Amino acid sequence: MPKVKTKSGAKKRFKVTGTGKVKRKSAFKNHILTKKETKQKRRLGNKPIVRAEDMKNVKFMIPYAL
Repeated sequence: MPKVKTKSGAKKRFKVTGTGKVKRKSAFKNHILTKKETKQKRRLGNKPIVRAEDMKNVKFMIPYAL
């Protein structure tokens, strides 16, 4: 079996924690921030964990990071 290539877009977007969970960036935090409340922007700054339903796709995209 040949090696599986890591998707170059995925390695820029996901980060694996020490316990093996995968962090991702929140949407809606790039532009048009003047109309969003400070509380919303602060909450979007935190990196959420990838949900269990999406982990199969993420494991396929970054096979050697997990």
